[in-house]
Amino acid sequence: MTRLLAGCLLFLAIAVPAVAALEEGKRAPDFTAPASVAGKAFTYSLKDGLRKGPVVLYFYPAAFTESCDIQAHQFAANYEQFVAAGATVVGVSLDSIDRLKRYSADPNYCGGKVVVASDADGSVAKSYGLAVVDPPPGSTDTQGVPIQHGLVEQYIFVVAPDGRIAATLAGGSPTANVAKALEAVRRLAGKAMARR
Repeated sequence: MTRLLAGCLLFLAIAVPAVAALEEGKRAPDFTAPASVAGKAFTYSLKDGLRKGPVVLYFYPAAFTESCDIQAHQFAANYEQFVAAGATVVGVSLDSIDRLKRYSADPNYCGGKVVVASDADGSVAKSYGLAVVDPPPGSTDTQGVPIQHGLVEQYIFVVAPDGRIAATLAGGSPTANVAKALEAVRRLAGKAMARR
């Protein structure tokens, strides 16, 4: 069976038609979606999240796939640093909310810290200019479970409290992109302090 491991990004790079993700300075589309943190379901609202500070919105193909798992773990491992910079971290995929409840609680991935939201029909991803494609036939995750939902590009948007995109990150390693996202929210925090 095809496994969506490190190759999930390679597949997306080859199979996804050229689309234009939203650029820095553009307004981030507002959305609400079923979400989970630490295994508990709730409704996430970007508008409400931005009232607290910047939001690091990261889209990923599927829970329990290698590069996506690395990124989720890196966000969880650095979560306190994001909080110290005033930011929240929210992952978005087309996984079901039941699957995300397990993923959000797993200490190897989201660690009970990172919010993950279910964009089951891909409408949120598409509103950010990201392509959604069907998984290759026979695709399974790292646990051997068939992947039966669409896959979205792995992409990070750092959204400033005014609702505009302050940074976009794609194409690098999951670890490097998490570090760059942290740099971006620290820059936003520095600008906010300078205005006071």
